[in-house]
Amino acid sequence: MKLKLDENLGKSAATIFRNAGHDTATIAEEGLKGAHDSKIIEMCKAEARCLVTLDMDFGNPLVFYPEKYNGIAVLRLPYMPSYDDLLDACRTLIAAL
Repeated sequence: MKLKLDENLGKSAATIFRNAGHDTATIAEEGLKGAHDSKIIEMCKAEARCLVTLDMDFGNPLVFYPEKYNGIAVLRLPYMPSYDDLLDACRTLIAAL
């Protein structure tokens, strides 16, 4: 699957997705840190990539219509998450894919 990881996911998350066989691009590697949400989602649309993010704004279907995109996966973490919690959420998404 073609994925784009938002800037709030690090290099380790990208490695996990790549090792699972997913074509993974990242906002950080593309030098787009701080880009507006609308630019990020339009890039995902143009590249036919599913966005993977922690940004709850992308979970609003009234703003980001699901049928317009190749997927938006908003990872939910527990209150006061650890780094391992983040990596576990990535692994859970991979298992679901």
